[in-house]
Amino acid sequence: MSFFISFLTNKLLWAVGSAWFLTQGLKLVVTFFQDRKWNWHRFIEPGGMPSSHAAMVIALLTGIGIKEGISSNLFTITLVFSLAIIYEAVGVRKKVEQQAKLLNKLTNEVYTGKVKKNLQETLGHKPLDVVVGSLIGFFISLLWLR
Repeated sequence: MSFFISFLTNKLLWAVGSAWFLTQGLKLVVTFFQDRKWNWHRFIEPGGMPSSHAAMVIALLTGIGIKEGISSNLFTITLVFSLAIIYEAVGVRKKVEQQAKLLNKLTNEVYTGKVKKNLQETLGHKPLDVVVGSLIGFFISLLWLR
C-alpha cells in the first residue's frame, strides 16, 4: 500500500503528467482555431503545436535537476534521453510525415473515386512546437517542485 501512496504522491510524476495533459489539451485549442471545429482525436494524437514529447521530457529533466542536481548522473542520463526524444520528434517523424503525404497522394491518384483511409500526416513537430512544449514542461515542473 505504501508503494501505491508513494506513486500517487510523486510530485515529479505529477509534473510530467500535467505537462502532457496541458500540451495535449492545447493541441485541441490550436486545432479548433485552425479548423473552426473540435477534433477530439487531437488529444491523443502525436505531432503538432505544442510538442507534448518535449513538454514531458523537459518537465522530467527540470525535475531531476531540481531534485538531484544538474551535476548528478541521473540528470545527465535524462538530458541525453531528452535530446534523443526531441530529435526523434522533430527530425525522424518529420520524414515519416513527408512519406505519409507522398503515399496519400500516390494512392489517391491510383484509387480515384474509391473510398480509402489516408495515412495520418501530422506526426512530427516544427522547432517552434518543441520550444513551446519545452517551455511548458519547464514551468510546469517548477510549479510542482518548487
